Amino acid sequence: MPSLDRQDNVFVLDLGDGENRFHPDWITSVAAMLDEVEKAEGPRALVTAARGKFYSNGLDLEWLFANADQYQDYVVSVHELLARMLSLPVITVAALQGHTFAAGAMLSLAHDFRVMRIDRGYWCLPEVDINIPFTSGMAALIQSRLVKQTAHEAMLTARRYGGPDAAAVGIVDHAVPEDAVLSKAIGIAQAHVGKAGETLGTIKADMYAPALATLRDTAGPLS
Repeated sequence: MPSLDRQDNVFVLDLGDGENRFHPDWITSVAAMLDEVEKAEGPRALVTAARGKFYSNGLDLEWLFANADQYQDYVVSVHELLARMLSLPVITVAALQGHTFAAGAMLSLAHDFRVMRIDRGYWCLPEVDINIPFTSGMAALIQSRLVKQTAHEAMLTARRYGGPDAAAVGIVDHAVPEDAVLSKAIGIAQAHVGKAGETLGTIKADMYAPALATLRDTAGPLS
């Protein structure tokens, strides 16, 4: 399960050491930790990280297919998490040490910056290959954070981007060796701790108003 630590003014939210899929309990835990970060006072920033092979492998489809009657509430909770991260009033940095797929890739895009491992691991939106369409909210998020051609390729081809390729097309900001992923992310976050607060939150809310409105509207088709 996720855990939250603090290194000086940087909160580090560890998503876990498994596939870190979006199980309802996992979503609730992450949301509670974002509450803690948001309610803290003074300079601060947030880094999300993970351990093992995955940063996040996306939605918990096994749970969802076993609980189909809870589909609407589940997808709304995923949308709420993505919207929350996108508009959080602190600088956020995703440290992608492993595979970052589907909703996990979308969560990474909801951060302000991304640092990815250069030698192993892929960033991918596999929805077209697994025959699961994006919700309108998820599509809006992706297209608000990537340049048009990159979003087009990522969404329509399910291309698996390694670190250098992801950096070349702007999916991530930096591709670095494995042992530097977290430290690089913390360094970026630390440089911007003084920006936390209402003004930053307002700027984000205005900058991403269309995507946030769509995420907060309806759940739409499964992704």
